[in-house]
Amino acid sequence: MTVPLTATGATLASPEEVRAFVDTEIVPYADTWDQDERLPAPLMARMGELGLWAPFLPPAAGGSGTSWSALGRLHEEIGRGCSSVRSFLTVHTMVTWTVQRWGSDAQRGRWLPGLATGEILGAFCLTEPGSGSDAAAPGTVATPAGSGWVINGEKKWMTAGQAAGLLLVFGQTETGMSAFLVDARAPGVEITPIRGVMGTRAGMLASIALRDVRVGPDALIGPPGWAAGTVMTGALDLGRYSVACGCVGIVQACLDACVAYTSGRRVRDGQLSELQLIRRKISDMVVGVRAARLLCAEAGRLKDADDPATIMATWVAKYHASTAATAAASDAVQIHGANGFTADHPAARLFRDSKVAEVIEGSTELQQITIAGEAYREVAR
Repeated sequence: MTVPLTATGATLASPEEVRAFVDTEIVPYADTWDQDERLPAPLMARMGELGLWAPFLPPAAGGSGTSWSALGRLHEEIGRGCSSVRSFLTVHTMVTWTVQRWGSDAQRGRWLPGLATGEILGAFCLTEPGSGSDAAAPGTVATPAGSGWVINGEKKWMTAGQAAGLLLVFGQTETGMSAFLVDARAPGVEITPIRGVMGTRAGMLASIALRDVRVGPDALIGPPGWAAGTVMTGALDLGRYSVACGCVGIVQACLDACVAYTSGRRVRDGQLSELQLIRRKISDMVVGVRAARLLCAEAGRLKDADDPATIMATWVAKYHASTAATAAASDAVQIHGANGFTADHPAARLFRDSKVAEVIEGSTELQQITIAGEAYREVAR
């Protein structure tokens, strides 16, 4: 059944309200969620109340018409508190934007109201167990069946997979890569939690098997074989942007934790904060977070202007922000000493979460190849 879009959108909390939410309702509990390897349902509902799930949607679709620049700042703030919460926002953004940008009127009507409020959570199902996110590799296959499709395959490392209600599934069809909107409760969908991962442990990762999953023609996004250069590319760019902004939050969290820790700890006859090598590490964090924030702001500005240059700007922002986060988190553990290895301080979690960011949405090495390739193309023009 097609559900009509809402007439008025949600009200997004102010930056001050979001900061207060992070400080009082995320930061004190992030380590517990990390240990429990899940996020609580009341948190999800609270995020819906604050309009955090899909504020970029237009008001008619249940959002608040927030710019990409503002969304980036929001994801930075959430990333400062907990990367697992930010990871939920990342994949939900990718799925929701896909429905809004490429979906039919019927698909928008059916899915956007729930996605806007977080009543339905989205999972981005691209990665294959044997080939990662290589779109050209064999894997999940969708076969025509009557007027619809039968999907068979398996996806792995799906963030929010344990909680998602809507799966954006990529599979090969006769004419190439296609994208499908699949209800997570559909017969043949098997969701298996993945536990014991190193970072973003509360991201509720899952393996998702699709065994003869039958979907109607209304599940297909666009024409068959069309998704690789449109749906996949666009969604991954937004995911990369979200991760980059979240990494700015990680560096800020490292800086805040280290300044507080060194200001209150004495060594020999003085404060830990007075040691020159400590101050060098703090200075690196200050420069790292400011540079990363500026790069993310540039990527967001170009997105708001619908400028194709945003693609490379986002690659650059994600490369710098993720490596800056890893460096800052490593220094944070070093500064905290033995305390940095315990759950009593956030340094250990920040270190593990930062490393995840160097792998997802384009690894550091892939980014180095891509960014250098663009430099050579510019010289050749």
